[in-house]
Amino acid sequence: MSREVDWETLLNVLSKRPRRRLLVSLLDQNPQDDGVQVPEDVRVRGEELERLQTEFVHVHLPQLESVGFIEWDRENHTVCKGPKFGELRPLLEIIHSHRDELPDGWL
Repeated sequence: MSREVDWETLLNVLSKRPRRRLLVSLLDQNPQDDGVQVPEDVRVRGEELERLQTEFVHVHLPQLESVGFIEWDRENHTVCKGPKFGELRPLLEIIHSHRDELPDGWL
C-alpha cells in the first residue's frame, strides 16, 4: 500500500508558480501539446520563456512525477494526472476557486 503524501511535500510542490499553474490546469483537463509549453504570463521575475521551459523539463515535471501528482510521457510530450493527484486536488480546488482573491502573481 502506498503512503500518503506528507504536508511538507504538498507545500513544497505548491511553492513554485509554474507548478501551481500546471496542476490547476489539470483539474479539468489533461494538456497535450507538441512540447512542454509555458504560457507567457507564467514568467517569473523577468525570466525568459526558454529558461522556464528548461526548468519544467529538468526540475518541475520530474519533481511532480516523482511524487506521483503527474504522469509525464517524455516521448509524446504529454502530461496527465498521476496516481496521487487526488491527494492534492482539495488544495488545488481552493486555489482555483479563490484565484481572484489571491495576491497578484500567485497563480
